Amino acid sequence: MDTEIELKFLLSDNEVPLIPGLIMQFAKTVKNKPAKNLKNAYFDTPNRELRALDIGLRTRCCDGDCEQTIKLAGQVVGGLHQRPEYNLPLDSTRPNLNAFKPNMWPHGMQVTAINDNLYPIFSTNFIRRTWLIETEQGSTIEVVQDKGEIVAQGQVESISELEIELVEGDRNDLFLLADHLVAMGGLRMGLYSKAARGYRLADDKPLTANKYIGVVKLNRHATQEKALVQCVKYGIEFVQKHEQCYFNKPSLKTLKRVIDGVNLIKHAFKLFTPIVEGRSTERLLGEIDWLMSELDWVENAIHLKTYTSKRHAYYKKINNADALAALIAELKAEQPSVNDIEDLFNSPRYNKLLLSLTLWLVDKGWRQEWNQNAVTAAELPIKEVANTAFEKDWHGLQSALPEGKSLSTEDYLSLRSRLDRALLSGNCLGSLYDKEIRQAFRTPWIDIAYGIYELETLAYLKLLCERQDSSELEEIKAWLVKKADFLVQAMEQSRKVSLNSMPYWR
Repeated sequence: MDTEIELKFLLSDNEVPLIPGLIMQFAKTVKNKPAKNLKNAYFDTPNRELRALDIGLRTRCCDGDCEQTIKLAGQVVGGLHQRPEYNLPLDSTRPNLNAFKPNMWPHGMQVTAINDNLYPIFSTNFIRRTWLIETEQGSTIEVVQDKGEIVAQGQVESISELEIELVEGDRNDLFLLADHLVAMGGLRMGLYSKAARGYRLADDKPLTANKYIGVVKLNRHATQEKALVQCVKYGIEFVQKHEQCYFNKPSLKTLKRVIDGVNLIKHAFKLFTPIVEGRSTERLLGEIDWLMSELDWVENAIHLKTYTSKRHAYYKKINNADALAALIAELKAEQPSVNDIEDLFNSPRYNKLLLSLTLWLVDKGWRQEWNQNAVTAAELPIKEVANTAFEKDWHGLQSALPEGKSLSTEDYLSLRSRLDRALLSGNCLGSLYDKEIRQAFRTPWIDIAYGIYELETLAYLKLLCERQDSSELEEIKAWLVKKADFLVQAMEQSRKVSLNSMPYWR
């Protein structure tokens, strides 16, 4: 049994010819292996029983020799893939689970029954180029470049990947090589394996963007340190998922999900301050702020698109105001293009940020500046930490939203950052509590948050009107103010419900 420790990248066609030269620049010695044409088939049962157990079963044939491979459940952090792997020679093209040692399977798995129902789900066929390199520090790393396709149910997806796997030595050398490779641009960290992509193709379940950030799954008995790891890991994967969704189908809402994932990572650093010393995240936060500045136009773009959509109730009113419609058209024309965003996601700086976050997680970078207080805090039960965090957020919201006071549009707009932080704490730690009670308490607050976003849209359009000297826009501005007042009345009702609800963590 081997445990793969590899980093996966997605390659654009322009960068494929550059890989050999980059490897030569980095390595002390390079051994170039002959290229191989690998034909692979992935097997499962009609009910996808192996998939449910996060087990991959593959047969691979090359030059008349075949083998079967089992990959058991492992973990993926950023682009770092770590999974136990078992390989056996095979005399035919059909796998045989009973040939593997019985003690390797998850408890309760019906190996023989599954084996009897196996059939090929999809295939991957590609040309593999392989280099075995030795680093200056003495580590051995295998670099693999795959170019080919995934085939399932008559559908085809291309494969253009680069994988670097630590064979022997220091894991940090793997990240040094990764840093060297992404510096050229055109490489993206790869979250999804060929198997994951193949299952989606075979089952006609394309990758789709989430409607909201979701809740991090935590073990109720986890420590604060384990919760930190899960939260940051969740955030990285959320960002990478929606980065890929954008390449598949570009949309502003998908970019907003990327922003949501980055905000969750940033919030986790602050939420776990007792064990995350500021200096350990200073550089990471600087790069996160850079990324957020690259995407700071997205929310305004969503505002413009929302209120100028033909499906929106306010479309006619705004579209009939020629001066405002012309201004909005100019602003839309200034927005970054799809190609600009794809270039951002392919850029060295963006991918080095993901690489740094991944290394920070796997190397436990927060421990570098630990004192005894941090060591003690790391072992605290996360439930205890969550209760304290939620009480602090709740008291802050109550002071900002005192019962009995009527709030204005400006009051709600000033509340956004505080409310976002409270909701993000719930995204990080809410899974520790009963789901139905949690959702009942959070729903009015989420409604208020969406109300604030809509108020921001109205405020943005009002600002655009104020910048133009037009009597026509004065009428639109007055109409926008009325719409905001009406929205605030609805939000006030949600606030009353919220303040009278029992907090779910108590």
